[in-house]
Amino acid sequence: MARFSAQTVERVKDAVDMVEVVSAHTDLRRQGERFVGLCPFHEERTPSFSVDPREKLYYCFGCEAGGDVFRFVEEKEGLAFPEAVEQLGERYGVEVEREEEDPRAEQERRRRERLWQVLERTAGFYVTFLWDSPKAAKAREYLAGRGLGEEVLREFGVGYAPSAWDQVLTRGQRAGFTVQEIHAAGLIQKGRQGGFYDRFRARIMFPVRDPRGRVLGFGARSMGADAKGPKYLNSPEGDLFKKSRTLFGIDKARGAIAKRGRAVVVEGYTDVLALHQAGIEESVAVMGTAITPEQLALLSGHAEEAVLAMDADRAGEDAMIRAQRVAGARRMRLRVAAMPEGEDPADLLADGSSERMSGLVEAAVDLPVFQVEAALGRADLGSPTARDQALDEVAPVLAAMDPDSVAREELMRKVADRLDTDPGLVTRRVEREGKGGARVSATPAKPATPAPAKPEPPRMLSARERRERALIAMCIGSPAPGREFIDRLTPEHMSSPLSARTLEWVRGHLDDPTAGLPREDEELRSLVIQLKMASDRQPSSREAMELNFLQLEQSLVEDQIAAAQNGDGDPPVELQHRRAELAERIAHWEAGSAPDE
Repeated sequence: MARFSAQTVERVKDAVDMVEVVSAHTDLRRQGERFVGLCPFHEERTPSFSVDPREKLYYCFGCEAGGDVFRFVEEKEGLAFPEAVEQLGERYGVEVEREEEDPRAEQERRRRERLWQVLERTAGFYVTFLWDSPKAAKAREYLAGRGLGEEVLREFGVGYAPSAWDQVLTRGQRAGFTVQEIHAAGLIQKGRQGGFYDRFRARIMFPVRDPRGRVLGFGARSMGADAKGPKYLNSPEGDLFKKSRTLFGIDKARGAIAKRGRAVVVEGYTDVLALHQAGIEESVAVMGTAITPEQLALLSGHAEEAVLAMDADRAGEDAMIRAQRVAGARRMRLRVAAMPEGEDPADLLADGSSERMSGLVEAAVDLPVFQVEAALGRADLGSPTARDQALDEVAPVLAAMDPDSVAREELMRKVADRLDTDPGLVTRRVEREGKGGARVSATPAKPATPAPAKPEPPRMLSARERRERALIAMCIGSPAPGREFIDRLTPEHMSSPLSARTLEWVRGHLDDPTAGLPREDEELRSLVIQLKMASDRQPSSREAMELNFLQLEQSLVEDQIAAAQNGDGDPPVELQHRRAELAERIAHWEAGSAPDE
C-alpha cells in the first residue's frame, strides 16, 4: 500500500474544500463557524451532522459517525486511505508525493500504473479509430441507429477495435510497453502456436472505468448476425478488471447519484449511454444480470437508494431477488422499475423522449413488493399445492421485512387474498419463517432473505463517562485554563482504557488534538474528533472545569474506598476525610460560589 509523506497529506487537506466535498452527499447550511445538515450516514429528520470547514472535520451527534475529510471520502466513496488522498489530491491540484516504500510494494505500484497507462492509450486509439477510420462506418451507423449521439459517445470514450490481428499489440510495443504488460492489461491473448494477438477485433469498445476515471478494462460488442464469437466480450479477470467489483459508468454517474440520492441500475452499456443522454445521469450498469455484494458496496458509498431497471424476464427477476439477499448489512433501499416485456431502457428512449423511462423510475416499488408480486404472478394458483408453493416462496421475503411496518401488513393481506386463504395462516407461516422454522414440504425450502441490518444506536454513557468527556472537551475548547486540568487528571480518573488513551493524547497535543492522530487506532481517532467537535458546545469557564474535575476526583475516591471495603478492611481515614471534603466543595460549586480554600 502506498505511503505518503505527512507534508503531502497536510497539503492535500489544506487544499480541500470540506463543505464542497460533503455537500455532494447532504445539504449544508452555515451555523456560526460550522455547517450543519442531515447526517449522510443515517436517517434523521432533525439535523445533527456538523462540519468544521477550517479543521476539515465532521461529526454526527446522533449516530457518532465522525472523522476528517479523508475518512469522509473513504466512507462515502468506498476507498482506502491512500486512494482517498490521491483522489482529493487530483481533484484539488495537489501533487501527491510518496515516502520511500518497500521495494516490492513500489514495484507492484509501478506495474499497476503501467497497466493503467497502456489501457488509457489503447482506449484513446479505439476512439480515434471509431471516428476517423472508414472501416468503422458500420459501427458509427449501428450506434446512431441506437439513438446515441456523438456527444455522449465521446463523453464515455466509446471506440472501435479494428479487425486486424495485431494493431493493439504492435502499437503498444512501439509505445514502449512489453508483451507481458499488454497481456496483463487484458488487451492481447496467446494463440495456439504460442504467439500473441489482439483480444478485441471488429468490436464496439466500451471502456470500463473505476470511480476515479481510470480504465480498468473493456466491454466489447460485435455487430451483425455473421459475427464470430460471443455478442459481448469482456476483458479477462485480472489485477485491475474484476467484473463483480465494477459498475459501468460509475465515474460519470457518481456526482448525479450523490446529488439525487439514488442510482439507477441497468444491465447494458448502451442503456447507460441512452439514459445519460436523456438526462437520467445517475445511471450505471452491472454488465450482466446479477448484481453483486461488491457492486452494492460501491453504490452504498454514493447513495441510499438503488432503482433496479433490468429486463422483465425471469432471469432479470431472479437477479433482483438475489440483490435483496446480497444487500445484507448495506443500508440501502432497493426498488424495482418494472420494465415492459421485451424492452430495455435504450428501447424506451429510442423516440427521443425520457417520459416513459422517467415515469417507470419514479413509480418503482420496493424490492419486497416486487418479489411478492413476481412470485404470485408466476404461480399457478389453481390448486392447493401450487398455493402452498407460492406461500413458501414469499414467506422469507415477508419475514425479512420490519415486523412493525405497515408495508408488511399490507403485503400479508394481499398474499392471503391472492392465495384465497386464511390471513392467520399467512401470519403463522411468516412468523415461523422469521424464527428460522420451516414447514416440511415437497417443495425445496427457499433461502431466507436477510433483513438489512439497522445501525446500532450509540451506547449510553455513564454519568462518569459524560463528565470525563465533557472536561476534556472543555480543555480543548479553552486550552489556556484547560492545561491546568489536563495536567491534574491522571489515567486513574478515567473509567476506561479508551478514555485514558484519549487523555494522554490530548495531554501531548492540546493545542491541536486532531493533528497526527494515528489512523490505526480508530477508537482514539473517533473520540478525539468527537471531543474536538463538541468543544464549542461545552461551557469552558474555569469554574465549570473545576466542578467537573472535583466530580471525577470524587468518583476516584469512591473507587478507592470500595476497593478497600472489598478487601475486608475499613477504608483509610484519610480517604473518608477526602470524600467528605470533596462533597462539601462540590456542593459549594454547584451552588454557584467557590468554597474557601
